Parts: sequence; C-alpha cells; structure tokens
Amino acid sequence: MLKKFISPLIIFVMFLSGCSSTAKTNGEKVSEGSKKLHIVTTFYPMYYFAKKIAGDSANVDLLIPNGVEPHDWDPTAKDMVKIQDGDVFIYNSRYFELWVDKVLNSIDKSNLSVVEASKGIPLMNALDSKDDHSSSKDPHVWLSPVLAGHEVDNITLALVQKDPKNKKQYEKNAAAFKTELADLDRLYKETVDKAKKKEFVTQHAAFGYLAKQYGLTQIPIAGLSPDVEPSLGKLAELAKLTKKKNIKIIYFEGLTSSKVAQTLANEIGAKTEVLNPLEGLTKDEQAKGLDYIGVMKKNLEALKQTIE
Repeated sequence: MLKKFISPLIIFVMFLSGCSSTAKTNGEKVSEGSKKLHIVTTFYPMYYFAKKIAGDSANVDLLIPNGVEPHDWDPTAKDMVKIQDGDVFIYNSRYFELWVDKVLNSIDKSNLSVVEASKGIPLMNALDSKDDHSSSKDPHVWLSPVLAGHEVDNITLALVQKDPKNKKQYEKNAAAFKTELADLDRLYKETVDKAKKKEFVTQHAAFGYLAKQYGLTQIPIAGLSPDVEPSLGKLAELAKLTKKKNIKIIYFEGLTSSKVAQTLANEIGAKTEVLNPLEGLTKDEQAKGLDYIGVMKKNLEALKQTIE
C-alpha cells in the first residue's frame, strides 16, 4: 500500500528536521506550561479518542482527512514533518497504517512520544488473507466499544506521561468518555441479546471485533481492504449461502464504491445499506454533526434490520 515516496523524501525530511529541532523543544515547553501539547493522529477514530481525552488541554491534528479512504492514503513530505514536529503521535496499528514503521524510521523522534493505540489488544487473524495481502492481522479494534476503551487507556497514559501537569484533566476526560463507551456497549448488548438472527453480510471485513464482542457472525464479501474485489467463484458461493440463510440486506461502507455489495444484492434479491467502519466520516455525516458515538448508534440501527 505504501507508495515509493520514502526514499526521495528522506533527505528533504532530514533537512527540515534540523530546522524544526532547533525551533522546538517539545518536552521543555510543555513542562514549563508555555504551550499546549501538540498531538498528531492518523485517522478519525484516533483523532476523536484523543480529542475526547485532551479536551481543551491540548491541540489535536488529524492527518488523514475525513472523506478519504485511509487504506489508500500515504503521507506526504509535509505530513512527515508534521508528525516529527508533534509532541505525541497516535496511530491505531502497524497492521492498519502500513506506512508508519517506515516513516518513523525516517524522522527524528527524540522529542516525539509514539502511541500505538491498539498495543496490548490480541489481534485476530485477517479473514481471507490469501486474497487480501494488505495485512495478516485484523486491526479494526475501534469498532468494539470495549476495545475502544482499551485504546483510550493507552492514549490517556501516553498523554499523562508527556504532559503530567494536566494529568487530572486527562484522566477525568477519559473516565467520562469511557462512561459513554460503556453505555454504547450496553446498548449493543441489549439489542443483540434480543436478536433472532446473528449473521450479517458486509462488503468490507471490518466488523470482526464487533461481531465477536456481541456473539454475531460477520460474513464478508471481500477481505480487510474495501477495494479488493472477490472472484466470480467467491461471489457465486456467497450468493448460494446468502440465499440459503434468507439474507435481505448487504452492507457496504460510505467511503468506497458499493458496486460489489450491489452485485450480490441484485443476485439474491436483497437491498443494500451502509454499515460504517468509521475509518473517516462522510460529508453527509459531518453535515449532520455525527461523531463516533452517533455513527456507532446508526450502525446498530442498520444491523437491527438484519438481526431482528
């Protein structure tokens, strides 16, 4: 997924690093209270979690813009410098942001705290990995409210260590947000416990952790990358299976084409609906003022059409 941009940019970034390292002393300035902590995050869930924890005590930047499919995104030279000039850099997993290791090996990290938010969470093996070479592990842990709470804990610990003067505020904000996540978890649990069906079909295999958390079964059309299309044989197999199980809805995500989901839906006489993996908010969701919690609730409403 990583395009051949690293090598020609290393010299450029190293040149800028000399300028930026003399212009900033992240740890010193933060400890003296002369500026707010500067947090750089990769994609929407990491940004949202960091914002909820930081509140007004830190500035949080988003690298991958909302509306952009993060599987297809690579950092520019400007993005690499932004990461280097931050105090804290937060990403989900080396199995999602596949470019992270190469970038971090190319920049000066002497003043940078790096946070892999999913650290410590046992990752499931990727489904259909033979057809999807982007990753051997499933990184979509943020779609389980419970595992999102683990990521919040990791981020909170890193912010406290980097900016101890705001420890109480970070921990207070994190506790409040984890209460929201607990409420979301309870809502999912109560809904699924009453469900008559436990299986749902998705275009993108992003909902494995959500399914596991609540005793559901995800039937993916393709693998972890939403732009990977299944073979005709796989589609025929899925058509036979979904007809047998009387599946009436095929789910797709809003940031990519629904062509594959629509093809299967047409074959079995089903309809399509959005199930958002929250890899970025769509323009419509932004216009409606939706956030992580709001989209997760909309996902539950969409799932209810299948499982009730």
